[in-house]
Amino acid sequence: MAEVRGHCAVKFGALRSAFEANFAEGLELGARFCLVEGDEIVADLMGGFADRAQTKPFDEGVLSPVFSATKAVASLMMARLADTGALDFTRKAADVWPEFAQAGKAGLTVDQLLSHQAGLCGLHGPMDPEDWYDWDGVCARLSAMAPLWTDRTSGYHPITFGYLAGELFRRADGRTMGEALRQDIAAPLSLDLWIGLPDGEHHRVADLRRPSSLPDLGPITEEKRLAFLEPWSQPSMRDLARWRRAEIPSASGHATAEALALMMAVLANDGEVRGVRLLSPGVAEAAARSRVQGADRVLPFDLSWGAGFLRNEGLWVYGPGRETFGHSGWGGGCVFADPERHLAGAYVMNRQSAYLVGDPRSRRLIEAAYEGL
Repeated sequence: MAEVRGHCAVKFGALRSAFEANFAEGLELGARFCLVEGDEIVADLMGGFADRAQTKPFDEGVLSPVFSATKAVASLMMARLADTGALDFTRKAADVWPEFAQAGKAGLTVDQLLSHQAGLCGLHGPMDPEDWYDWDGVCARLSAMAPLWTDRTSGYHPITFGYLAGELFRRADGRTMGEALRQDIAAPLSLDLWIGLPDGEHHRVADLRRPSSLPDLGPITEEKRLAFLEPWSQPSMRDLARWRRAEIPSASGHATAEALALMMAVLANDGEVRGVRLLSPGVAEAAARSRVQGADRVLPFDLSWGAGFLRNEGLWVYGPGRETFGHSGWGGGCVFADPERHLAGAYVMNRQSAYLVGDPRSRRLIEAAYEGL
């Protein structure tokens, strides 16, 4: 069995046991789970290996690709814009991004884009997966595209979310979201958290072991096909260095579990952690408020979406809290914030599963963490 390292408060003994069980049952290659209560890191457990050859320990310096958990980072960045008045959630997106008004999208609001109601869950092709690295080209495609649906239901936007949120951010703020993240959040809190990873950090990224099966999307529709199943639905990852340095705020984030947990602690503590206030009181709650709830058109679940955050209510994959919110990432990782208990956490790993939401490994860890409260 892989050695488990790190620390865990005595009251969270069940969490350590659950973390060890994931390894004992052969479910992990390398993994880390970090839990923050208030301002304090009460558990930071890690174990296994960062590489497929099992020669490098999965330690404090390892960066994990977090895929769609990046959307929680992007959502915090958008909440900061709303806080400063640079962008209002209820404002029409085309007020900030005039070209976006094409093809019947003039009335779409910022929070409708952030809550996956825009009907732009994927791009019509044909296109080359390399085309995702042309930011302006993708944004031009989204500007010209007619929504796939207009009834204001949600349909998960796995990749296009990052371009919709990122272009709104760039136009309102003047910086890319990755630049602003480094300057406004990662630096003040000393977080190892990146959207757009510098080349000098690539050696720290964990190897991935891909899942052995595809996720269950339910009956296939055009929306699901464009979002996940076309040859061009995802950016090319043939050149890993190019992927890592790309600023795609829906999918290309890299971080440690500690950095993600402290970032989510900002949201769990009404905008402030460790003496650094990043959001005014009430802004986190406003960003997490449900904008749409019901059967999602792309993911086979009933979902409740805030302004980019996936709400726990109805899913119950991030513990028992009705007001808890966060996001999951491809392969099984996740982040969450519970403002009722001032609790936040993050789970990262490099042995990926086919679960879209609610990987049993993370659910076991989160449930065990709540036993200690």
